[in-house]
Amino acid sequence: MNILIIEDETAAAVNLRSLLGEVCPECRVLAVLDTVADSVAWLSANPTPDLIFMDIHLADGQAFHIFKHVEITAPIIFTTAYDQYALAAFRVNSIDYLLKPIKADDLRRALDKLRRLTGGELTSYSASVSAFSRRQLPATFLLHVRDKIVVLPVGDIAFCYTQNERVTAYTHAGDAYPIDKSLDSMIQQLPAERFFRANRQFIIAREAIRDIAIWLGNRLSVTLSLPTPEKILISKARAPEFKRWLAGQIEE
Repeated sequence: MNILIIEDETAAAVNLRSLLGEVCPECRVLAVLDTVADSVAWLSANPTPDLIFMDIHLADGQAFHIFKHVEITAPIIFTTAYDQYALAAFRVNSIDYLLKPIKADDLRRALDKLRRLTGGELTSYSASVSAFSRRQLPATFLLHVRDKIVVLPVGDIAFCYTQNERVTAYTHAGDAYPIDKSLDSMIQQLPAERFFRANRQFIIAREAIRDIAIWLGNRLSVTLSLPTPEKILISKARAPEFKRWLAGQIEE
């Protein structure tokens, strides 16, 4: 498997190469780049690697600037000392988000995740992700709304909210539909990689998240792309689980 490393810290790059030699001896590092400019130039002039390890803070800016100049189709594992970029990492084609200092077990788990996505072949990401997506086609809910039956695809749901023991599903378009289920039941029927139980009132869709902020008591305040009946707060105790979910690290 051909790997590109984008990392501006020499010690971190050396550590990653060493861990790759231990965990994935068949891996071949094509290049180690330390700037946005060099990364854009290399990706523009060379065949797509099988996997990219990408630090977020580079010598000349954030790595997210790379995506503004070149299309990247290879899977990406982000490596950083900061955990506040998980949401931005999800918005590009990342498969994992590793916090420094990276350990062998962290790297092994990330590569195993890639293997699961590719059906065991680390070099067939694009085709296997397409197949993976087909296996994860959204289900639908059949809702009785007045004198009609409404078909609500899971992919249309932005969030679910409960108040006075009544659950309402809100779509990305802003429509609201009563659901004859509890939030506990709903979260069991929604795909875990796309929906998170934020608290007792809310289930939120990953695609609806617009912003995340630190709130009082080290809680997280989540803002969605559409108005919500009340502020969405994630407790300090659940914040680590939420961050892992954003990074695609679903508990099994």
